Amino acid sequence: MTDASHEPAYTATATLSEEGVVTEWSEDAARLLGYVPSEVLGLPADRLLADDAGDTAWRMPPGQDRWSGTVALRHRDGRRLELGLLAHRWTSTGGSAKWFVVSAVPGGPGEPRTSWGEPLEQWAFSQSPCFLAVFDADLRLVRANAGMERTLSLTEAEMRGLRLPEIAPDPVSDETERRMRLVLETGEPQYAQAFVRPTGASTEHGWATSLAPLRDPDGRVHGVCLAAHDRTGIEGDRQLMLLPDDAGARIGTTMDVARTTQELADAAVPRFADFAVVDLLEPPPRGEEPSTGPVAGPVTVSRSAARSVLEGSPESRVTVGDTTVYPPLSPPVECLAAGRGAVYATSDPAIARWAAEDPGAAWIGEYGTHSMMVVPLRAAGAAVGLALFGRHQRAEPFQPEDLWLAQELATRAAVSIRKARRYTREHTSTMTLQRSLLPRTLPAHPALETASRYLPAGTDAGVGGDWFDVIPLSGARVALVVGDVVGHGMRAAATMGRLRTAVRTLADVDLPPDELLTHLDDLIIHLAADEADRDPAGEAAGGIGTTCLYVVYDPVTRHCTVARAGHPPPVVVSPEGSVYLLDVPAGPPLGLGGLPFETIEVDLPEGSVLALYTDGLLQARDHDIDDALDDMFGALSLPASTLDTVCDRVLTAMLTHPPEDDVALLVARTRALHADRVVVWDLSPDPSVVASARRHTTDQLTAWGLDEAAFVTELVVSELVTNAIRYGQPPIQLRLIHENSTLICEVSDSSNTAPHLRRARTFDEGGRGLLLVAQLAQRWGTRHAPIGKTIWAEQSLVGFGGLG
Repeated sequence: MTDASHEPAYTATATLSEEGVVTEWSEDAARLLGYVPSEVLGLPADRLLADDAGDTAWRMPPGQDRWSGTVALRHRDGRRLELGLLAHRWTSTGGSAKWFVVSAVPGGPGEPRTSWGEPLEQWAFSQSPCFLAVFDADLRLVRANAGMERTLSLTEAEMRGLRLPEIAPDPVSDETERRMRLVLETGEPQYAQAFVRPTGASTEHGWATSLAPLRDPDGRVHGVCLAAHDRTGIEGDRQLMLLPDDAGARIGTTMDVARTTQELADAAVPRFADFAVVDLLEPPPRGEEPSTGPVAGPVTVSRSAARSVLEGSPESRVTVGDTTVYPPLSPPVECLAAGRGAVYATSDPAIARWAAEDPGAAWIGEYGTHSMMVVPLRAAGAAVGLALFGRHQRAEPFQPEDLWLAQELATRAAVSIRKARRYTREHTSTMTLQRSLLPRTLPAHPALETASRYLPAGTDAGVGGDWFDVIPLSGARVALVVGDVVGHGMRAAATMGRLRTAVRTLADVDLPPDELLTHLDDLIIHLAADEADRDPAGEAAGGIGTTCLYVVYDPVTRHCTVARAGHPPPVVVSPEGSVYLLDVPAGPPLGLGGLPFETIEVDLPEGSVLALYTDGLLQARDHDIDDALDDMFGALSLPASTLDTVCDRVLTAMLTHPPEDDVALLVARTRALHADRVVVWDLSPDPSVVASARRHTTDQLTAWGLDEAAFVTELVVSELVTNAIRYGQPPIQLRLIHENSTLICEVSDSSNTAPHLRRARTFDEGGRGLLLVAQLAQRWGTRHAPIGKTIWAEQSLVGFGGLG
């Protein structure tokens, strides 16, 4: 039994909308209060309160961006828990807001603790001279001095047990924690410079941060001491501080061009400028790269971002999203033409000429701007836009070091913008290709009721190569397939398309699941060899490592045949509601070669549900696979009127955040063709039996109410039976299957010789049988078995009477 006192500390997190509705619920929140995400998502948070406090307990004062305090919550089992909560208000660039709520849960009885306690705290405070914080080996805060409390406006008790990104959610905190982890791993100190705005301050302060390992007398590292020095206003450190380590984290945090440009403006104001705008050139047509040649005026740009120390950025006469034109010889056009930035005083002739020629530059004189910088945004030798910075509140003009810093930030932004545009083009192309390759709608089939879902990755990795398909087979059977190509982007989508086409082709010749996977394995090996020839650097894997699950279901026998190549096994839900994994040998991923695949055969009662999925569904959870499968089992076990409801319920239970990998889900409910729809006759290998076969067929069609189909069916049966007697080997069997809108005729014999169409000459007495069958049937073919073969022909019953 595990001793609870040795349980590690953790942080329970949840996200609430402005209306107090739970929108995100972490695994640790479920661990703390006992509610799984599906039980709380979309519900008012006040339902979790132990006391009848209504929604007032969650209502924050207007304009407040943070709240902390103790709240009584009700555990799922009825227990009352008094918990300390810290809530941060996050506002997106689109203006929507949400509250991020955290609660530190200690690792054992009593307060969160570190194994070294008081000596560790004494070492930290004796070795660090100013703004101090001590974090234990789990990077959870143990002590904070008065300077940290004052800077963050939080008491030590409110911060104790939380990680730095939970105390102050910000890219700077994420980067600092990453460096703290390096301290623990290497035992070496780390240093960083960053801008952080103290709570209540109007401007950001520059901080020089030292992260030191805290060692015991034997030299073992047990924690990290964070010491931060406020360097704001120290002119000698100005250039170092204005190029913070977190600039890479603050600029280009997403693949969104508009957000990247706004991050550039936010990085400049109010750090070294009072006003900034970012304008972008029109991107080149699809398929073309930006021009690296000089830019000539006039230049049309789109205003992408603006920031000012004045409310509403009144200096920007152009609304974000609108276009403006810079005249020839204006400083912005000269900057783009030269490919480098410049500093101007407003008294410079170039600025005066621009203000006189361009009404859009009238703001220069209206707000007292006395110093300006114009900086191009260039990446890979091509201009993507420009940034304009001004000062009208600060007395000192821009200096050369300011220009250098602005160019550094602009270059980082330009690289991110170019990357984002390329990603957007590739992502759009890949999505278009993938949508064209995936089935738009699943085919209706008498053997199965089906529903599916596909979700592309919610990260910058790009669209992957997950796919699924439902393939009608001969004899009223149907195949289900789900696969996952390694990698993301256009290559993965293209490989997925080739594999899906190959699966359909191999399924059409009725290969057993294990043989089909063997052929796919060979295909992947050939694709990898071809791509290696085209890509000697080895960037393309050609699909090696692709996984696949192939299922064949027969509604006549209720028989299910399954094989898989490194893919997660299917989940089965019995008609009684029990849920279990189908025990299918895993098999190697495709492309390894030389390894066998194994097939299992199971009988499924009518009304059983099969769930096929890709591993992105399991990886979307923050815990191990077993827990993820438990969540899936729980979602599948609940009664549902439709399979679409089942799909939605599974995704709600499994996806607590946007998936990092593609997710494909295919759900099918089995149906059965009962004995009144299937009839079988054993035939002797005597030519005289052909007449009996025709008579049996006519009688059965009359019983089914399909007299209108009798003429064509008699001809098909006559030709197939004659062919089996003449060229096959006994035993011979005739089977008729009546689906809702299809009549299937099958003749089996024990010979493995495959029939083929041939053109009979004018005076030949035979050779026209299969040609006649091909003309009369909607489709026909041959299905091989371990012993013998079956020739089948399907007729459409649309237009005939007696459809069931």
